[in-house]
Amino acid sequence: MRSRQYGPDLTPPWKKPTSVPEVAAEVDLVVEDVATGFCGAVIRCEKTAEGPTVTLEDRFGKHRVFPLSPAGFLLEGRPVTLVRPRPGAGGQPAAKGGGKPRTASGSLAVPGARARVARAGRIYVEGRHDAELVERVWGDDLRIEGVVVEYLEGVDDLPAIVREFAPAPDARLGVLVDHLVPGSKESRIAAEVSAGGGDVLVVGHPYIDIWQAVKPASLGIPAWPVIPRGQDWKTGVCRALGWPENTGAAWQRILGSVRSYKDLEPELLGRVEELIDFVTAPA
Repeated sequence: MRSRQYGPDLTPPWKKPTSVPEVAAEVDLVVEDVATGFCGAVIRCEKTAEGPTVTLEDRFGKHRVFPLSPAGFLLEGRPVTLVRPRPGAGGQPAAKGGGKPRTASGSLAVPGARARVARAGRIYVEGRHDAELVERVWGDDLRIEGVVVEYLEGVDDLPAIVREFAPAPDARLGVLVDHLVPGSKESRIAAEVSAGGGDVLVVGHPYIDIWQAVKPASLGIPAWPVIPRGQDWKTGVCRALGWPENTGAAWQRILGSVRSYKDLEPELLGRVEELIDFVTAPA
């Protein structure tokens, strides 16, 4: 008897997994995140240390950052895998003079919009420089949302500020902390003030100072210098870069190089947008 020849794959057709198409995450593409149900238009796609991410903006102007996970999104109800667009093929806000106007943060601009009356909720950031940088990039968005940003003189003041503020569902408090890494003083204080309930959100970036959240390329330097411990970091940076040892003037130079979100590291972008979402969420 002649033996029957079988192919290497005996899986019935109806049991074979269907392939999920890859789609470029181009600006204004509307997709839904499978895990959370958040639906919005792509406003940017970034490469981070943890992998590529996409930022979506929903119809209320809220931003959320998601990893580009396989089959992580729905496009017109069908699963897709978002991928970074090819250079020059989209994925960034429309340039000035063409397409939809956008703010420095990448949000759709609202021409002629008036500032909203300030909400009870607040965002605190650690230091004047942090506040100036947030205003530089997110100022238009914050005024439309009615969110006031204040600054801490130091993270040690945070427990007293939280007690005095008395956060509530209709008056949430968001806090951005520098150098929030496990085991640090900042992380211990963040855990302390967050233990009282869900109306306080403390997030942070990994940088020693907010200066480092500005991309070196935007300043025309190859990288931020490594400063030995025990040395004042900002003064050490000025020395290493050959700048005058005037940290105030150095900051104005750094701030002046920031024109939009593209000049900032993704680790800061995602955290600030998370805080804006938190304090503006319905009670």
